[in-house]
Amino acid sequence: MPHSVSLISTIAAGLGLALILGFAAARLRLPALVGYLLAGVIIGPFTPGFVADAGIASQLAEIGVMLLMFGVGLHFSLRDLLAVRKIAVPGAVVQMTVATALGMGVAHWWGWNLGGALVFGLSLSCASTVVLLRALESRGILDSFNGRIAVGWLIVEDLAMVLVLVLLPPLGSWLSGQGAADLDALWTSLGITLLQVGVFVALMLLVGRRFFPWVLWQVQRTGSRELFTLCVVAAAVSIAFGATALFGVSFALGAFFAGMVMRESEFSHRAAEESLPLRDAFAVLFFVSVGMLFDPWVLIERPLQVLSVVGIIIVGKTVAAGLLVTAFRYPLNTALTVSASLAQIGEFSFILVGLGASLGLLPPEGQSLVLAGALISIALNQLVFKAVEPFQRWILARSALARKLEARDDPMAELPATTEAKYLSRHVVLVGYGRVGRRIATALAAHHIPFVVAEQNRELVERLRAEGLAAVSGDAVEPVVLIQAHIAQARMLVIATPDTLDVRQMIATARALNPGIETVVRTHNEAEARLLDSEHAGRIFLGEQELAQSMARHVLERSGVSLSHQQGVQA
Repeated sequence: MPHSVSLISTIAAGLGLALILGFAAARLRLPALVGYLLAGVIIGPFTPGFVADAGIASQLAEIGVMLLMFGVGLHFSLRDLLAVRKIAVPGAVVQMTVATALGMGVAHWWGWNLGGALVFGLSLSCASTVVLLRALESRGILDSFNGRIAVGWLIVEDLAMVLVLVLLPPLGSWLSGQGAADLDALWTSLGITLLQVGVFVALMLLVGRRFFPWVLWQVQRTGSRELFTLCVVAAAVSIAFGATALFGVSFALGAFFAGMVMRESEFSHRAAEESLPLRDAFAVLFFVSVGMLFDPWVLIERPLQVLSVVGIIIVGKTVAAGLLVTAFRYPLNTALTVSASLAQIGEFSFILVGLGASLGLLPPEGQSLVLAGALISIALNQLVFKAVEPFQRWILARSALARKLEARDDPMAELPATTEAKYLSRHVVLVGYGRVGRRIATALAAHHIPFVVAEQNRELVERLRAEGLAAVSGDAVEPVVLIQAHIAQARMLVIATPDTLDVRQMIATARALNPGIETVVRTHNEAEARLLDSEHAGRIFLGEQELAQSMARHVLERSGVSLSHQQGVQA
């Protein structure tokens, strides 16, 4: 086949097979991405028949990573990242250390040298942000508190891996036992890397967050949808490439910060919608490219080693992460969600094993084992996520220790004994203190209406108490959290969280404890709003409907129509 059509043949074969096998996987009640991975195996170099261009597939996958991370940045503000830093930073560091130690121990048992064992362990310690996003989006929890912790955790892992990729070449000769480490070169490389990353972040936060939203506004003024879409995609790809070429930052992190600065624009939601089809298409090509790297024969030739790798990824990492999150006094559901998020490896693992092989550190079978672990863990990851809630119910029903940990004493999980009486009776219970919750709290405070905040972010609860507000830490789905917020004596329950999956359970608990309580719920889903209304969930505010009513009310007021004649606005 002529070289000029290798791009076309790779895309056609990859997307075509991914469609067929993804559909077959969905019919078998398996995650569709299992089909995408198998499509890559079929067109890869280790199976007979057509072989796609691996180089082109790899570059297409990089574009997919850029667009996906750009989408994350559009939804994940710097405020969100800082809000989870107390759990994400120490958690990621300790979990990576544990996973690296497990990998090194197994590799040492196999007889590998120090360099190979270190590269192998590090490659198993970092999870794929791309895989995580797909899992969180499919379950509708990307914007939830648990989702923000998981994404923040993986962002910290990505930053750590950037440093690893820079430090590994200077240490290569020493790790392989062929010479001493050049400490001067090592410290110089570390200093340059930190400086480059710092300059890039500073530029994006100080200059980019003003310049790029301004550019997006100028393009939007032209009224051209094509130019708007082009501006969004060009920003994602160009900033990611520039971050790598000029500052040594990975494509993924560059695109992530591009999305974060674009989020400052009032058109960020439209930018997310316009880029969604491209993100989905290139995400499929990412999984296909991963499948192309996999040699199926490793499953037959080294089954026990493959099982060891999968065990470290799915069991070792998840247990370590779960224990860490539990130690920080977060709910069991948060610990299980973060653990499931880390039960896979991805793009940075591939880059690291490739670098390790080029430096002569990793044995030939090392790359195949890591890829086998990646393929299996990615294929199983959505199943791991689906097992979170059943496992939580099972362990709480059978383990006294789990129930004790769930119900343990936590000063942030209950109101202090010194709480004023006005917060204990005829008050408002406000679930969620995000963008909407903060505005509601501000309005309540301005009118001297007492309220208690129920929020999953323990650090945020600490800050609210320091500001003199009444707040309890925990998931309001759990009855104990609403009980601690004194829901039985409250006048109103306001659910301001974007996640509507557990709203009905919160309302049921509140009404069981306080049959006369009034409930107020927000949602952005019309079908969910109808369902809640049919179940008499109280006053429901649908985002688009409330926006339309407010705009219509303003237009009518400016047109001289009396407020008493606006019944038609309330459709």
